[in-house]
Amino acid sequence: MALPDDPLAPKEDIFSEPWHAQVLASAHALVREGHITPTEWADALGAALRQAEAAGAPDTDTTYYLAALEALEGLVPVPSYYLETGLADLALALR
Repeated sequence: MALPDDPLAPKEDIFSEPWHAQVLASAHALVREGHITPTEWADALGAALRQAEAAGAPDTDTTYYLAALEALEGLVPVPSYYLETGLADLALALR
């Protein structure tokens, strides 16, 4: 017997681009590994989103994830971490 679709499951892909998932996974890893605190991440993301809004950026997925990437770049000052995780390549590809 087939089970009905899960009514709580998303109806479409959660991430429209692979780098969207990579940005959030990187932030999660930084928090989980103790490199940044959840509060630091929330504050940096909030500030980046406010800055994007003030600059007139449209309210889109891309704006959100670019703000998340900007927040990560501001929180991770050690270049070696960027090289080890590929964040530098991701940032360059998105610019």
